[in-house]
Amino acid sequence: MNQTAKKPQALTVNGLVKTFDVSAPWLNRVIERKPRQFVRAVADIDFSVPAGGCLSIVGESGCGKSTVARLVTGLFKPSAGEIRFAPGRNNAPLSAQMIFQDPYASLNPRWRVKNIIAEPLRELKLRKTAAEVTERVEELLGIVGLSASDGEKFPHEFSGGQRQRISIARALASEPEFLVCDEPTSALDVSVQAQVLNLMRRLQDELGLTYLFISHDMSVVRHMSDRIAVMYLGRIVEEGETEELFANPRHPYTKLLLQTIPNIAEPNRDREPAVGEVPSPLKPPSGCAFHPRCPIATARCSAELPAVRTLATGTRVACHLVTEDAVPV
Repeated sequence: MNQTAKKPQALTVNGLVKTFDVSAPWLNRVIERKPRQFVRAVADIDFSVPAGGCLSIVGESGCGKSTVARLVTGLFKPSAGEIRFAPGRNNAPLSAQMIFQDPYASLNPRWRVKNIIAEPLRELKLRKTAAEVTERVEELLGIVGLSASDGEKFPHEFSGGQRQRISIARALASEPEFLVCDEPTSALDVSVQAQVLNLMRRLQDELGLTYLFISHDMSVVRHMSDRIAVMYLGRIVEEGETEELFANPRHPYTKLLLQTIPNIAEPNRDREPAVGEVPSPLKPPSGCAFHPRCPIATARCSAELPAVRTLATGTRVACHLVTEDAVPV
C-alpha cells in the first residue's frame, strides 16, 4: 500500500511542460533557410512531494531534471502546466529555496561569508537590527557545522564541502519549509558527499523540511528519498517508493540505472550492456523515447507513446510491457 499518498502534499505538479527556443539567429536562419528549432526539455510530467518527505528526480544528464528544479523555484517560467505549493506556516504561501550544484560558482567570491548568509535576512527583513542579523548568521553557521569565526572568511578559503555547507546556511537564512536541491553533492568527493547528505537528513528531521532532490546517482537518492521519480528525455518513466523501486524496478531504463551502482559483494556480476547513446532532445525518437536503447522493445514501442500506469504497489510506470496489477489512474 502506498503510504506516501496519504500524507498532505507540500508540492503538486500537473502537466508541466517547458520548451526552449534554441534557434539560430534570424539572419543565419534566412541565409541558411533553416526553420526555428525548439527543445521540449520537460514534457507533460506530474508528481507530488509529501510534506516533510523527500522526492528525488533521477536520470542521465540532459533528461530535464535540473529544468524541473528551476521551474519549481520560479527561475524558469513553465510553457504549460501547474505548480502548486500547499499553504505553509500560518497559512502563508509555502516558502522554497534552492541549493545549487556547484558550491564554487554559487557563492559571491567578493563577499565575506557572513554577508552571503546575511543577505536574505536583510532583504526579507527577517531580523530588525544589525545585532540580530549577526546573531542569526552565527547560529546558522553553527547549524551547518561551521564556527562563528568562519563568517569573516571569503569563499575561496574553504573546501568544496565547507562551501556547500555555506550554501545550505544561506538557503536556511530565509527560513524556508521547502528546499530544492539540484545535485548538491555531485561536485564533492565521495567522503565529503556522505557528510553533506547526513547534514541534510539531520536538518530535515530537526527543522521539518521538505526536499525535492535532483541527482544522477542512484546510491545517493536511495539514502535521501521516500520516493524516486526516474526521468528520461523530459518524461517520468517510473516513480515509486524508494525501497520498492530498488527491489522491483519495472521500467527497463530504471533497471539500467540500477546496474550502474557498484556492488562490493558482486564486483564482477553480469550486467546488460547499455545500447547506444541518449538521443538528441532536438529530434527525440517516436513512441517511447527509450525504445532505441531498450533490450525488450517491440514495434509498438517505436510507434506509440506509453501511458503512465499505476500499479497495485503504488508505483507509476510508463511502459507498454508492464501492465500487470495496473489500476486506473
